[in-house]
Amino acid sequence: MTSRELTGFLPLDDRHGTDAQWSRRLSDMAWRIGFGAIGWPWLLASLSGGRKADKRALLDDLGLAHDALPHLGSWKADVGFLRHIVREIARLRPAHVVELGAGASSLVAARALQLHGGGQLHSFDQHGGFVDATRQWLSDHGLSVDIRHAPLTQDSSDWPGRWYALDGVPEQIDLIIIDGPPWSVHPLVRGAADSLFARLSPQGVVLLDDAARPGERLVARRWRKRWPHIDFRLVKDGTKGTLVGRRRDISVPVANDNDRGRTWRHVQRAAGIAALIGAGWIARGELGEFPQAAQASSFLDEAAASRRAGLLRQAMASQVESATLNPQEIEAATGIVLPDLPRDWRITDVQLFPTSDSPAIAMSLETPRGEHLSFFADRAETPAEAKPLIERRAADVVAYWEVGTMAYALTGQAAPARIMELAGSVAPAG
Repeated sequence: MTSRELTGFLPLDDRHGTDAQWSRRLSDMAWRIGFGAIGWPWLLASLSGGRKADKRALLDDLGLAHDALPHLGSWKADVGFLRHIVREIARLRPAHVVELGAGASSLVAARALQLHGGGQLHSFDQHGGFVDATRQWLSDHGLSVDIRHAPLTQDSSDWPGRWYALDGVPEQIDLIIIDGPPWSVHPLVRGAADSLFARLSPQGVVLLDDAARPGERLVARRWRKRWPHIDFRLVKDGTKGTLVGRRRDISVPVANDNDRGRTWRHVQRAAGIAALIGAGWIARGELGEFPQAAQASSFLDEAAASRRAGLLRQAMASQVESATLNPQEIEAATGIVLPDLPRDWRITDVQLFPTSDSPAIAMSLETPRGEHLSFFADRAETPAEAKPLIERRAADVVAYWEVGTMAYALTGQAAPARIMELAGSVAPAG
C-alpha cells in the first residue's frame, strides 16, 4: 500500500510484541486512551487532507499530474504540511533532507528537491512492504530516493514509545520532516526526533506534522526548553497544523534533560493527563499553544519593528514609498490575505517586511482625522481571536486579532479605546 491508495483512519498495524514488556505496553495503552479522549477532534479533522483546489495548485507548482496524489487525509500529510515542505526546500535548497514516515510527503519532497537544487531525500518508515511499494511508486514518477525500512525496535532514553532503528542518517541535515511514528504508538513518540537536532546545519529547519494535536503540543513545549537555539512556531494553515523550527544561534548551549529527572517527568506527564481530562480539554478550537505570551510577543515585536521601519522610510527622502495596493497580487505571491480597509483611509505605503518564516505585509495608513497608523499582516499564532486584543509597545498602542490562519495588528499612538475603535472597523465583528 502506498499513498496513491485510500487508507483507513488508523495507521497500519506494526505490532512488535516479542521484545515489549507488558508494563510498558499497558502504560502506552493508557496514554493512548487518555489522549484519544481529549484529542478526538484533531483526529477527526485529520480525515480531511485539504481542499482539492489547493492540492491541484500544489501539484501544478511541482509539475505533477493531478492524479499523482489521489488520496490525502487519514494518517497522511495534508496539503498545508506538503506546502511547507515545498516552500522550505525552495528556500533552503538543501543537500540532505531526512524524512521520518514515508508516503505523500516523500513524493512531494523528492520532486521539490529535483526542481530546487537536486539534494538527496533520506526517508525512513517502519513498514517494510510500504517502503518497497513507495520506492516503486516514486520510481514511476522518475524520482530517486534513499528510502529505508526502519522498524520501531529502539527505545529512547528521554521519550516514551518505540523509536526507529535508523541507519545511514547523514552527519549534517538541512531539513527534518517528521510525519511519524503514528500517535497510536504513543502520543509523545515523535518527541524522540530531537535525537537528530544536533545534526541540523546552520539555518536548518524542522517540520513536524499534526502539530495542533495535544500530544505534539506537549512535545513542542519540551523541545522549546531543550533546544533554545531553535525557534519553534506553530502554523495552523492546514487541517492538522505544522510546527516549524528554525535553527539560529548555535553558540547557545542545549539544556537537555538528564536521567535523574526521568521519574519526576513521568509523574508530571501522568498529572498532566489527569488535569487535561478533568478540565474538559476537548474542544478543538479552544486549545491554544502553551507559551501564548511568547507567541504574541514575537508577532507584536515584528509589527512594532515594521512600524519603526515605515516611519524611518517616510523620514528619508531617498527611500521611495509605494502606495499601490493589489491584494490579489499579494495573496498570489505570499499567501497573505488582506482585509478590506475603510474607503476613507489613505494608504501612504505598502511594503514586504521580512520575518523568520516568510515575508509579511506592512502598510502605513492615515485616517480622515489625520491619525497615522501602521497595519501589519502575517501568518502567525497568537492568543487573539476575531475580537482584537490590546498591547503596548513603548509609546505605541497595538490592537491585534486573527482571522483563520492570518494575524493582523493595527498600531498607533492614540488612546487604547480609539485604537480599538479603529481596529473594529477592519476586524470582523466577533
